[in-house]
Amino acid sequence: MLTTARCGTNLPFLSTGCGSAWLERHVRDVEAVGSNPTSPIDSRGELTLNRMAMDGTDQDRFGRNVLGTELECCCANPATGYFRDGYCRTDATDSGHHFVCAEMTAEFLEFSVGRGNDLITARPEYGFPGLKPGDRWCLCVERWIEAMEAGHAPPVFLEATYAGALEYVSLSELRTYAKPV
Repeated sequence: MLTTARCGTNLPFLSTGCGSAWLERHVRDVEAVGSNPTSPIDSRGELTLNRMAMDGTDQDRFGRNVLGTELECCCANPATGYFRDGYCRTDATDSGHHFVCAEMTAEFLEFSVGRGNDLITARPEYGFPGLKPGDRWCLCVERWIEAMEAGHAPPVFLEATYAGALEYVSLSELRTYAKPV
């Protein structure tokens, strides 16, 4: 397990806008996986309810990490994830695809601010404490790819990165940035 803190906190949702530099790659990837019946992405590039169970019953796509094992908690303090339960799991309403469990670095946080997504400043009205280097957080997979391509990707924890990330980035690319547990 990546953290000894108990997961399960349910804080209010905080949307973090993700960049669009990944669009060309995403379109190419959707074309490649859009007809795959096990993909949660349809041919229009949208997550579909019939391919991704919202209640977590589709364990192959919902409760698994990029290694194919049970998704582990990313971080409960600060509470991360689309549902603020500590896990980088999601459902069809998460347009940001908060799949990648990463350890924040000063370099990545500054990069994200420069892209219009300030993860440093606390937003108490959303239960968001602000992040600092060393914190773990569920990042938008598109933002992580953008940072990787710009040379600013933070380290990732594969055991806590949701399997849906593989629709956007290869396991070998993630392994390059993997931090040992």
